[in-house]
Amino acid sequence: MAWLEIFILVFSFVVLMTLGVPIAFCLGVAAVCTMLVSIDPVPAVTTVAQRMATGLDSFALLAIPFFILAGQLMNRGGIARRLIDFAKTLVAVLPGGLAHVNILAAMLFGAISGSSVAAASAVGGVMAPRMEEEGYDRGFGAAVNITSATTGLIIPPSNILIVYSLASGGVSIAALFLAGYLPGILVGLALMVVAGVIAWRRGYPRAERLRPRLIVRRGLEAFPSLFMLVLVIGGIVAGIFTATEASAVAVVYAFVLAMIYREVRLADVPGILLETVKTTAIVMLLIGTSMGLSWVMAYENIPQNVTEGLIGLAESPLVILLIINLILLAVGTFMDMTPAVLIFTPIFLPIVTELGMDPTHFGIVMVLNLCVGLCTPPVGSVLFVGCGIAGVPITRVVRPLLPLFAAMIVALLIVTYVPWLSLWLPRVFGF
Repeated sequence: MAWLEIFILVFSFVVLMTLGVPIAFCLGVAAVCTMLVSIDPVPAVTTVAQRMATGLDSFALLAIPFFILAGQLMNRGGIARRLIDFAKTLVAVLPGGLAHVNILAAMLFGAISGSSVAAASAVGGVMAPRMEEEGYDRGFGAAVNITSATTGLIIPPSNILIVYSLASGGVSIAALFLAGYLPGILVGLALMVVAGVIAWRRGYPRAERLRPRLIVRRGLEAFPSLFMLVLVIGGIVAGIFTATEASAVAVVYAFVLAMIYREVRLADVPGILLETVKTTAIVMLLIGTSMGLSWVMAYENIPQNVTEGLIGLAESPLVILLIINLILLAVGTFMDMTPAVLIFTPIFLPIVTELGMDPTHFGIVMVLNLCVGLCTPPVGSVLFVGCGIAGVPITRVVRPLLPLFAAMIVALLIVTYVPWLSLWLPRVFGF
């Protein structure tokens, strides 16, 4: 019977997505349809609804709206411009300097805001015209911005790592945050190498070396923004506050910083709060329906059956990890990151833990996998934002995206098969 439930779940979900039904409703309806195999309609609906509410009853989830609000304040508060100026002092002298500036600024801003879409819009909005003025192809500039914006989901603080902690049954958020640093930096360096080679072959200009005094000044201007990372992550690691409390501290700090920079007025606050509420509502609805579906899958023993089938398909752990990576890469092209993490974590986590893989390591691998999907059609939110900011059609971005995709996938394979990259920092700090 188990394979019947799997068929009904997949069939109903795919049909609803094909019809254009919003993803949250696809998840909820698919959960109910799967439950109908085992119980009557009324208990099926009430059970799924109850599990949705129970799934949202988590103190850790309070961190998400706070981090979203902190990101909104950072996005409006002139942070991106200061980080770009700071990044320019560090890497603009390299071949294809502005491409490197875009990547580094996106890594810094994405880490501070915790949002790849915010990084793509804020950094891309400043860098796109600058790169075009200096002779960079607009499609290449958009491709660099799109791929680099995803690094902020790996480098903490990251909302999606909080979601993974919930879906995995309690993997330490602090450990996940620490685990994301080296893989996120690796992805950024891989993108820089590819962008540098392309820029060198095309003869794109590099900036002149700046005077040390100017470098110091721009570093001091960017320091208050960068200190937010130290405040949030340092406070969590030191045990001063939890991830949820850290998110509230991040909001207060971002608000004070925006007031000091005078980029946000009190009259702007209601609009910022409204945007935060809208984004939070979407995310929480996705989490609720995803948690309902995850419970249904556990009730029907679907993860156990998939585990047995996948382990029976291949005995080598290396091959199984490669298959999981391929499945997640495919999933990321048509499913948003939050429901993908909530649905596939209960399916794949038992498999990888049986193979001896650390759950913290797997969380980084999963998020990095799904980051690639944010840059691909038909559901790539960062792809659409990046193209819109640069004013170019998707067809013009596809070709320059391919070598950058290759860089991300190489980094993914390294992170998958070299656990040390993800686990060294958590072990250093005792997580």
